[in-house]
Amino acid sequence: MRLVYLLTPIRGAAVCRRGPNGVWTLEEKGLNPKFDTTFETAHPSTTHMALLQLQRVGILKFLISQNVDGLHVRSGFPRDHLAELHGNMFVEECTKCGKQYVRDCVVGTMGLKPTGRFCDVPKVRGLRACRGKLVDTILDWEDSLPDKDLNLADEASRKADLAITLGTSLQIKPSGNLPLLTKRKGGKLVIINLQPTKHDRYADLRIHGYVDEVMTQLMHRLNIEIPVWTGPPTKLEPKDEVNNHHPIDCNGISDSSHIKKEERNPCIDEKPHLPKRAKVETACT
Repeated sequence: MRLVYLLTPIRGAAVCRRGPNGVWTLEEKGLNPKFDTTFETAHPSTTHMALLQLQRVGILKFLISQNVDGLHVRSGFPRDHLAELHGNMFVEECTKCGKQYVRDCVVGTMGLKPTGRFCDVPKVRGLRACRGKLVDTILDWEDSLPDKDLNLADEASRKADLAITLGTSLQIKPSGNLPLLTKRKGGKLVIINLQPTKHDRYADLRIHGYVDEVMTQLMHRLNIEIPVWTGPPTKLEPKDEVNNHHPIDCNGISDSSHIKKEERNPCIDEKPHLPKRAKVETACT
């Protein structure tokens, strides 16, 4: 069975972004949101770890996330089985060669803006580094979804036998319509959310409850133990051959001196280019 999950911020360690006191709602009103937990100190919840284990045992084939907190990557979830449609607070990308860097701290900007750092990938010929500008991967209100991640999510949704949505109202397009692709191809849809969602009428099963509680019961029924998060993984799985984990201190000073030259990947194309981005039909609310 091919299983795909679509989710928004998971209740627990993740920060709430929607609702009257959500981060996005307050920012749209021009108010400063208050945090009890920072992105750096937040840790994966029960659901994050359950999803990781489902992937490890071969049940979960692909994970589609609208979270930007980086907790899926922090849990150890492999990036080549993950689409982060709204970006990742810990990831910055080279505008020249497309290389992505996964940092230990938030990159410091939002809205696809320059972070002030430069790509250090050696070119194919010569010793000079790429030096392309690095930008964050967090979408602003008017930004379109990253074409690469959206295409991966689209393909996974079409191939899935079962799509499960966790904690999302499914109102934002096009991501909210991805589970319908599974239904259209003959698959099943399960919706888990406290409140009714836009696509409840298409669901084969609706569960109104807290995601952590539902996932705990599901894992118990499957007789699969949920692993305990003990800290950041020693090695983050690369999303592709040009995405590596690079530490950066919280002051924003890059430290890549520990990376061996043979571990770095050359720029594929020296000409400036940015990934195409699919058009978003409605803004995030």
